Amino acid sequence: MTTLPQPPDILSPEFAADPYPAYRILREHYPLFHDPGTDSFLISRYEDVARAFRDPVFTSDNYEWQLEPAHGGRTLPQMSGREHAVRRALVAPAFRGRELREKFLPVIERNARERIDTFRDAAETDLVARFATRFPVNVIVDMLGLDRADHDRFHGWYASVVGFLSNLAQDPEIADAGLRAGRELAAYLLPVIQERRAAPGDDLLSTLCTAEVEGTRMNDQDITSFVSLLLAAGGETTDKALAALFRNLLAHPDQLAAVRADRSLIPAAFAETLRYTPPVQMIMRQPAAEVTLGGGTVPAGATVTCLIGSANRDERHYARPDSFDVLRGDLTPATAFSAAADHVAFALGRHFCVGALLAKTEVEVAVNQLLDAFPAMDFAEGTVPADAGVFTRGPERLRVRLVPGNDGARAHGA
Repeated sequence: MTTLPQPPDILSPEFAADPYPAYRILREHYPLFHDPGTDSFLISRYEDVARAFRDPVFTSDNYEWQLEPAHGGRTLPQMSGREHAVRRALVAPAFRGRELREKFLPVIERNARERIDTFRDAAETDLVARFATRFPVNVIVDMLGLDRADHDRFHGWYASVVGFLSNLAQDPEIADAGLRAGRELAAYLLPVIQERRAAPGDDLLSTLCTAEVEGTRMNDQDITSFVSLLLAAGGETTDKALAALFRNLLAHPDQLAAVRADRSLIPAAFAETLRYTPPVQMIMRQPAAEVTLGGGTVPAGATVTCLIGSANRDERHYARPDSFDVLRGDLTPATAFSAAADHVAFALGRHFCVGALLAKTEVEVAVNQLLDAFPAMDFAEGTVPADAGVFTRGPERLRVRLVPGNDGARAHGA
């Protein structure tokens, strides 16, 4: 007689240390499970998570309490229908195509180069502290056309807002710090917004101030809330994905060598990192009507926690799901950064991450420049660093030994 394993506690220290065994138990034995700690229904299989992202019955109404307080207003993820379509159309052009390539690619390249310059001659560094956590936030500040002297200030706000959004245990000090950061960010931005409305420039903030779709323009609160969202979502995804990508490649030297030799594999390495160790491990949804999935029923208005980290390791969808393989045949790099992705790290459907192509561009530039700058790189402490975090997850530190190259700033993105 087989003994059914106990359902895992996603707020436990054991889960935080390594959620993947717990995900396996949930997929196998509890594909729909009401978790008392979060008072939400956990779904863990790829098919169910993908449906929750695509099926209109699953709304993002839960973001009213989850996101809105930190961002100081409604943001794209919680909108629907025409409101969502129009607001997305207002901001999306800056994050794709010619606008991204011609206007913001030089900003990304400069920031990567500047961060690498701070440790280019070092024998050892922490890629998380010295590069991954700083680079995407600095890029966003510069895209917005804000004062580069305030990079550190924005990094502090970013850390506090991300802490608020990841605060599943509802620690009051973390919550207060996140709300305070949101207020300080809005107070910083409002006078700048007034200046850009009066005299627009060639920066992203000016674009947000002047863009118009179907007679709709963004008001001041729309803009401050979007910038807060951009810092949190754009910074966090790229920050943790970059650190995890290098950790995963360093842990698989043959794959690192392949990517170093053929830089066209960088998108595949990024896509596989998003599948294997996604920076955002879970996203919540709320069904507008009673819905059946995972062999059970979820009442209307309940919170559904979509376990991205589990769905991306579902053995029903991927071969060898617990293996990191940049050449796997069941993940398509060409579509991995679009709403047709065959992973769920950026969600799917109408709320697919608007900044996915920005993240892809940042990662490609960063990986190329780091590989150019350091022809040899390995773990400084001899062991593979573990990830940390529950809602979002990635290496807290990544100490590496470095061998600088003579042509470090020449070949890619400099």
